[in-house]
Amino acid sequence: MARRKRKRKEDGGFNVWRSYSDMMAGVVLLFILIMCVTLFQAQVNYTEKMEEQEQRIRLQDEYAEDMAKKQSELAEQNALLEQQQERLDEQNLTLDEMQTALEEQARLLADKQAILEEQEAVLAEQKATMKAQQTEIETQQAKLDTQAATLEEQRRRLTAQAKEISSKTQQLKDKQAQIDRIVGVKAELIEALQQEFAANNVGVNIDSQTGALMLDAKVMFDFDSAQLSDEGKQVLRQVLPIYCKVLLSDQYKDNVAEILIDGYTDTNGTYEYNLELSQMRALAVAEYLLETSGDFLNEQDSQTLEEILTVSGHSWNNPILDAQGNIDMEASRRVEVKFRLKDEEMIEELRSLTE
Repeated sequence: MARRKRKRKEDGGFNVWRSYSDMMAGVVLLFILIMCVTLFQAQVNYTEKMEEQEQRIRLQDEYAEDMAKKQSELAEQNALLEQQQERLDEQNLTLDEMQTALEEQARLLADKQAILEEQEAVLAEQKATMKAQQTEIETQQAKLDTQAATLEEQRRRLTAQAKEISSKTQQLKDKQAQIDRIVGVKAELIEALQQEFAANNVGVNIDSQTGALMLDAKVMFDFDSAQLSDEGKQVLRQVLPIYCKVLLSDQYKDNVAEILIDGYTDTNGTYEYNLELSQMRALAVAEYLLETSGDFLNEQDSQTLEEILTVSGHSWNNPILDAQGNIDMEASRRVEVKFRLKDEEMIEELRSLTE
């Protein structure tokens, strides 16, 4: 029995070591297994890392090639960028110039805008003025229309008057021709008188416009007297026959309407006294002319002379003035023998109308 127990003890001890060794063997085996797994895993990892490294190297090479290519492209792009930068700088310079020009244009536009606004204000004012003027023009147009109607009426009247004036003008022309003819006769008669006196060497003062023969009163009469002096009668015997024979000649007697003898005095004394004196002196000359007319005129011409002879006294009217405008007393004392042609009053009237 005791032996059996000892064997059991011995058997129990053996089992512990055996279990321990088994355990240790298992542990070692596990360790080896772990190591194997670890090594395998390491190998796998190494392989993967190597492949990854190779891939990275390959990728790096590709990247390096790509980078080289990109570097080349970048260099080209840099060159292009530099060219573009130069162009950009040129463009910027151009833009600066354009900006300056634009600013100048903007300033000019602002000035023009101000001018335009001012002109618009002026234009607005002008429009207002034009509107007012248009209203005024319309008013004036209405007045002009009224005036045009009035003018048309006046034109119609003037047309009628023009026809009437034309007719009267023709009449005046005809009468003017008659006047010219009569005036021509008068001028011709005055010239004939002057030539006849010159031919007979008789110096007398005949007015070239009127044909009046002026006789000095101091030669014809004594002072304050109406009786012809011997010297006066001698003068009358020289001048009156020549004057009357020319007027009553066949060439002119049909044109002579009147022979006038007018007496004048100076301004001394009263008007009434001088009027009587001038009339008496003119009458004395006329009487002497009629008394002696038979000596140089035939009976018919003497009768004609009596019919057309007129005597007038004018007192101190129509005095003769000297160069200073003062009355010439001696020259104013005179007797004038003159003539009037037929229709001469009509001539004077027509002359006033034509003037």
